[in-house]
Amino acid sequence: MKKILVVQSSARQEGSLTREYTAQLVNQIQATNPGSWVVTRDLGAEPVPHLDGSLLGGWMKPAEEQSDAEKAAAARSDVLIDELLASDIVVIGSSMYNFGITSTLKSWFDHVLRAGRTFKYTENGPVGLAGERKVYVVTARGGRYSGTPLDFQEPYVRQLLGFIGIKDVEFINVEGQALGEDEAAKGRAEADEVLAAIA
Repeated sequence: MKKILVVQSSARQEGSLTREYTAQLVNQIQATNPGSWVVTRDLGAEPVPHLDGSLLGGWMKPAEEQSDAEKAAAARSDVLIDELLASDIVVIGSSMYNFGITSTLKSWFDHVLRAGRTFKYTENGPVGLAGERKVYVVTARGGRYSGTPLDFQEPYVRQLLGFIGIKDVEFINVEGQALGEDEAAKGRAEADEVLAAIA
């Protein structure tokens, strides 16, 4: 039995390839791990607020000095971190917008990369505290960016996850979706092959 956290970040509810492929991947994981349960955090439907002074205050101030807004921001961060740390597997749907991740996914990372919870500072530098899990990242891209200097998405997500100790990260990229029907079909076929190998 696996505990699966699904983080969706596409702005679209319908016609989203990241939603389609994350659903397929989760079904595969559940098929090979009967009894697994899924928690879905849909940032497209219910975005978490962007980083602001209340969130920073909720992290950095002693509880007795926090305003009500800061306490609420810290509590929201705690919920998101608890979801992450309770999971065995994380599946992230990360549409590529303007060469990078969505602002909603960035906000989620801003809430879960938190000193004392998912990483700690030591005399030898920061140490991740969230490493005991597998992460799959499903991307959808209009062009072909994998392995090119224009792929700001995968290196960035790997850096964020690696910072909190998560090194076991696998990408499923659905590429070429704005390059005509043939390239779009080829991109989907390539992603299908990756999913089949995971199964």
